[in-house]
Amino acid sequence: MHSHFTVILDACVLYPATLRNVLMQLATTSLFRAKWTDAIREEWTRNLLQDKPDITGEQVAKLCELMEAAVPDCLVTGYEPLVDGLTLPDPDDRHVLAAAIRCHAAVIVTTNLKDFPAEVLAPLGVRAQHPDEFITHLLDLDTGAVCNAVKTVRARLKKPPRTVEELLDLLQKQGLPESVSVLQDFAELL
Repeated sequence: MHSHFTVILDACVLYPATLRNVLMQLATTSLFRAKWTDAIREEWTRNLLQDKPDITGEQVAKLCELMEAAVPDCLVTGYEPLVDGLTLPDPDDRHVLAAAIRCHAAVIVTTNLKDFPAEVLAPLGVRAQHPDEFITHLLDLDTGAVCNAVKTVRARLKKPPRTVEELLDLLQKQGLPESVSVLQDFAELL
């Protein structure tokens, strides 16, 4: 049974590795449908390659391939005609909102909340939500599924392996204090 609750994952939440891993693992649950566009993928991968010279284009391409295999039907297309009719503080973010409208997403998961003002999004039936708020809501909805996802991410971390505390510390540093606060209560499940 898959959820009809659809979210757009903005480039800024796909860029940090640990946050991306947790969101991708959560996207394989039935809690929500994760979506993004080629333009969103291009933005976060370009920044990753620019900022981390030790990562190759082949590695990033393989990562994108794995993400798209894990989350079938994740790519939104056909949103481009909507872009010009939208107004946002940063015109470069209009494609994200256009994609949300096109795929009927209820939420844009982003750390750039100021770029997606509620007064612009609300009439369109869309909300911007920080990943910390988003994951906290998922924890309220199904604590077990979120704990399993975090446990799976931790089990995959081999270079270096991470303790529960180290993984929660990484998530804290990536801007998830509320989620980490809840997850600490379930540390034995992680």
